[in-house]
Amino acid sequence: MGVSLGLEKPSAIVLTGEYRTWAYEDIPGLSTGKEDMISLWQDGISKETLLEIDADVHFIDPNYMTNLIPNWKRADVTEMAERLSPFCGNTSFSTYSWHEDYPYYSLYEATEKVAQVFQRMDRFEALQALHDETVSSIQERLPPESERPAIGLLSPASTQPEKYYPYRLGETTAYKHWHDLGVSDAFEGSDIQSFTSDRGTIDYETLLDVDPEIILFYTDEHWTRSEFRETYLTFLQDHDVASQLRAVQNGEVYPAGGMYQGPIINLAKTERAAKQLFPDVFGQDEQLYSRQRIADIRDGDV
Repeated sequence: MGVSLGLEKPSAIVLTGEYRTWAYEDIPGLSTGKEDMISLWQDGISKETLLEIDADVHFIDPNYMTNLIPNWKRADVTEMAERLSPFCGNTSFSTYSWHEDYPYYSLYEATEKVAQVFQRMDRFEALQALHDETVSSIQERLPPESERPAIGLLSPASTQPEKYYPYRLGETTAYKHWHDLGVSDAFEGSDIQSFTSDRGTIDYETLLDVDPEIILFYTDEHWTRSEFRETYLTFLQDHDVASQLRAVQNGEVYPAGGMYQGPIINLAKTERAAKQLFPDVFGQDEQLYSRQRIADIRDGDV
C-alpha cells in the first residue's frame, strides 16, 4: 500500500519471502529489489529486532502480535509503541478465531488509512479512481453470470502434491479480484472447510468429488505461466487420480499468486485472473490497466 502511494519499500516485514514483487516489474521507475529488507520473524519476533529497526510507524495489527506471535502480550505492544512508534494495522486478508467482532477493512479502506498516516490523500484518490475505472472496464466485458466459472482455490503441500490446503472464496481482501470478476466458489455446498478456519487438508479423492471447472494454486513463490505448467500441470497430468479431474484434462490449472494485496498487486492479479478465466475475452498480451499511470501517481502527478 505504501509503495503504491510513492513511498519506498518497507525496511522490514514479517517474512521477506512473502513480499511479492512480480507485479512491480512493469511499473516504470519502481524497484523490485528487497536485498536490504529485514525479516521480522526469527523463531518469533523480538523486541530487540524492532528496537534495531527503529521504524517511524509499524503497519502491524496489535491483535496479530498478541494472538499469533509467541510471548507477546498487549503490554509488550504498548511498550514498543511508547518507546518507538505507533502500531497501525488491520489483519483483513484472512479470518482467524480471534476475529470475533473484528472490524475488517476493504483494500481501499485500508489503503486510505495508510495514505492518511503519510498525508498522501491525493495519490490515494488517484489510485482509487484508476482502480474503479479499470475494474469497471473489465466487468463491462465479462460474460453473463451464468457463463462464469466456479473456481477451486488450493494450496499444494509440495511441487508434487498428494494433499492440499483448501480455501473457500471468502470476503476478505485476499479474494477481492475473484469477487470483482464475478466467479463462484467450487466448494460451495460441500463439507470442505477453508484452511483459514480448520487447518485441514484434502486429497484427490475428495477433490474429485467436487471436480472444479478451474483450479488455482496459492504457492510459496511466484511462478511464470510456463514454469507453473512444467512443474504442477505436468505432474497432475501424469498422476493416476489427478489426471481424472476435468480442470487437469482441460489444462485449466493456474497460479493464484499469494494472499496479500495492495493496490498495484490487486490490479496485476485482476488482470492475470481475467486472462486465465476468460481467455476468449481478454488477450494474453493485452494490458488491462495503465502501468504508466501508476508510475505517475507514485511520482505525485495526480
